[in-house]
This record gives sequence, C-alpha cells and structure tokens, in this order.
Amino acid sequence: MAGNAASGHGQVTRRAIRFTRNGVAREIADFHPRTTLLDHLREQERALGTKEGCGEGDCGACTVALGRLREGRLVYEPVNACILLLGQIDGADLVTVEDIAPDGALHPVQEAMVAHHGSQCGFCTPGIVMSLFVLHEEAPRPLDKAVIDDALAGNLCRCTGYRPIRDAARAASVEPSATAFSASRTDRAAALAALDDASDLFIGDETRFFTAPGSLAALATLCAAHPDATLLAGSTDVGLWLTKSLREIEKIIWLGRVSELATLEEGEAGLEIGAMVSHARAHAPLARLDPDLGELMRRFGSAQVRASGTIGGNIANGSPIGDIAPAMIAWGARLHLQGAQGSREMPLEDYFLDYGKQDRRPGEFVRKVVLPPLPAGEAFRCLKVSKRFDEDISAVMGAFRIGLEGRRISAARIAYGGMAATPRRAAAAETALIDADLDDPASWQAARAALSRDYSPLSDHRASAAYRARVAENLLIKALNEIAGEESAQTRIIDNRGGGVLAAE
Repeated sequence: MAGNAASGHGQVTRRAIRFTRNGVAREIADFHPRTTLLDHLREQERALGTKEGCGEGDCGACTVALGRLREGRLVYEPVNACILLLGQIDGADLVTVEDIAPDGALHPVQEAMVAHHGSQCGFCTPGIVMSLFVLHEEAPRPLDKAVIDDALAGNLCRCTGYRPIRDAARAASVEPSATAFSASRTDRAAALAALDDASDLFIGDETRFFTAPGSLAALATLCAAHPDATLLAGSTDVGLWLTKSLREIEKIIWLGRVSELATLEEGEAGLEIGAMVSHARAHAPLARLDPDLGELMRRFGSAQVRASGTIGGNIANGSPIGDIAPAMIAWGARLHLQGAQGSREMPLEDYFLDYGKQDRRPGEFVRKVVLPPLPAGEAFRCLKVSKRFDEDISAVMGAFRIGLEGRRISAARIAYGGMAATPRRAAAAETALIDADLDDPASWQAARAALSRDYSPLSDHRASAAYRARVAENLLIKALNEIAGEESAQTRIIDNRGGGVLAAE
C-alpha cells in the first residue's frame, strides 16, 4: 500500500494536509500533487486578492504570509504563492490579504498605503501589503530605510514608485503593532500546536502522490521505495519546473516535516546547517562566521525566496550559477548525504560532477552541510557581480580563502559560480598564488593569468564569456587588495540606502 510505503516505520499515515486560517483548523484531503497554493486560493477558495504576475516568484504579486511555530513562538514570513505547492502549507497558519483585517477595519499598513498614495493600478498592491504586513508584525522598531527596502526587494511596482510605499511602511511602524491580528497571535499559536503530530503525510497512490514523511527514517525508506520521486525542499526552483517548464511531475516527497533536517548548530566544530534550514534562518549564523557570507545571504533572492528556499535544496539542485555553493566550497565545507543504506560525507566540491549531475546515489538525499571554523591566519572574501543589486542571479560569483604566514600567501582555496558547468575550484590559480607576497601585487599576476586555464566560461543573456573572464580576474585582484589592507570602501559599491559595503564594482 502507498500508506505503508509512506509511513516507513509503522507511524500513522495522515491522508490530508492540515493548516489554520483565521485561527480555524482546515483540512484538504484530495488535490493534485502539482497544485500551487496560488491556484488553490484563486480557483478553489476564490480568494482573488492574491494575484498572479510572473509565475516564477520574482514580482511578489502573489505574496501571502505563512506562520509556523519555532521554539514555541509563532513566526510569520512572506512567501510566493505562485511557486509554493499547496501541500507545503501543512502545519502552517495561512494569511492572505483578505485575512489581515478580521474585524473589518483596515490593517495599519493598508491605512498607510491609502494615506500615502502607495497604490495606483492596484494589481501589485495586495502583495506589497502582505510584505509590509509581515514587516509590521515581525520587525523590531524603528524601521529604517534599508530594512524596508530589503523587505520590498521581492515586490515589483510598475506604476506608483517606491517612495510612497516606503513612506507608508515607515508611517505604519511608528507604534508597536496593536492590531486585532496581533491580539489573536496567542490563539493562533495554540491552534497550530494542536495540529502538530509526528505522522507521515501521504496523499495519492503509488503512481501519483504528494507525501511528507514525519521522520528521517521514514524519509530514507520512502526515497528507497521511490527513487524516481522529486524531492521538494522550498520549491523556489521546483516551482519553476512546474509553472515555466510545465514538467509532469507525478511523485513529490516534501522534506518540510522532517525535524532532523531543520537543525542549525553553532559550536567548536563549526556551523552545521540541516538541509531544510531556510536561507532566512541561516543568514545570521553565516554572518557571524564572516561578514561577507552575511552580505551574500542578504542579497540572495528576496525575502519571499529566503523564507522558502533552503540551504540543502540550493546545494542539491547543483546550479552552476548558485551563490551558496562556491562560497561554501572556498570555505572548505563538507556535505553529508543519507539514504536507506546509511550515510556518507565528502568535500562539497566533490558533489558536483557535471551540469545537472551530482554525486547522489538513488534514494540518497542531502542531510546537512558543515562549515568548519576558519583557522587563525586565514582570510575570506566572497563577491557577487550581477546586473542589478537586488534579487538578481549572479553573472559571476567569486569566493576566496587565503592562508597567510606573515605577508606571504601559504594556502589558497578559490571557487567561482557562473564560470563553468558546475561551481568549481580554480586549481591552477590556487597553485600559482602560493608564495605570492601581499605587498607585491606583481606577484599576484600569475594567479590571475592562470584563471584562463581553470575556466572556459560561456556567453549567455547575463554576460559574455569575455566579460565573465575579465570579472573573474578582477575579483581575484580585488579580494587580494582587500586582504592586503586596502580600504574596502574603495573597491565596493556603497549602499545608497543609508551606508554600508554591498557589492563589487
């Protein structure tokens, strides 16, 4: 039976997703595994305030909020309903634009949008309101310009302009949240807690299903039974397979209910990040490891993408233009894989074999990635170059870990994204950099020239091969300049939203 395959180790199999909306428990027992949350809201619920714009999680018109319990606290985050699958709201409190004023009075962010003329055509407005709603309910006061801009980076407005929208956000945040919604948070948390169980979720049959195992053991058993199934993490990429590539995926295993994959541990052994830790949760721990890692994560997609997307999903997908993998490869991260036959680990760079091909055996899944502490006497830089600052895919991303003995370079780990079919180390450049002198830029030139032996980049709509090659060289020299002691503000774009070092020139 499908239920036996799903439950794996004798746990009860649940046949419906369970979530809350407006504090009321809801169940949905029959849906196609590829159903998106947006399609369900508009076509089944007739909740038409949530709009469809780009269909790929970029414009923010479809933004809704999901609340989940974390360490006993109910936390709301914005997500893109157009690429999030319906099954992924299991165990969450769903909030749409229709829900934020339960007593019929406008929510403060809605009032502020009206007062500050933050809406014209109105199409994008519900999504913007939902991003501001989460900011209003979750962000500490006061809100500065940079915080507001980060929250709105995933919301496109084609007609109003962002100044009145930003003004509305600031005006709504003058006082602490004291809305009817805020007053209901305790009851909402209790309603969610009542839904929490360790059962395995399985909807469908052996040939077509959406399933969410409740334990690591059940996941391993299920993956072994269905090695052809698609493993789903945050759906920030798989969602596009459905909405843009129109793939006919029939078997989906969502990892979101496996608590063992959501661990995040900081200690003497380094930083251990479970596969289902979101980019948003990983941001602060990575920033504590190194400021450049923190800045990289701040520029990773939008708030909606960071809330849904996961570290493990980004790595498992093996994108050649992903930002996280080259940074972690340069750092020296190790990847842990697991399956029904046991677990194994490897240097992260060994996982990427070729374009679209990774060293993951049938039935295996990513368990966690471990970043060891950076030894004393080593420096790290990672630098992203893209056409626009916010919510853009890199043309080139470079990461550099440099070991020093005094002013002499004694070791080097260099990795790039966007330069090859996989994120990959620059072995020739690393070798050429050994014994170079930080005080003698001429000694760096051999490593710069060696990059042409390490990579033969392609031309595409983001950048030409010649541009990528030149940028890769310049990023290496830039990183070495900074490590040598040059003031970083001279080599980076300064944030026009209030100060701070943000991006490579």
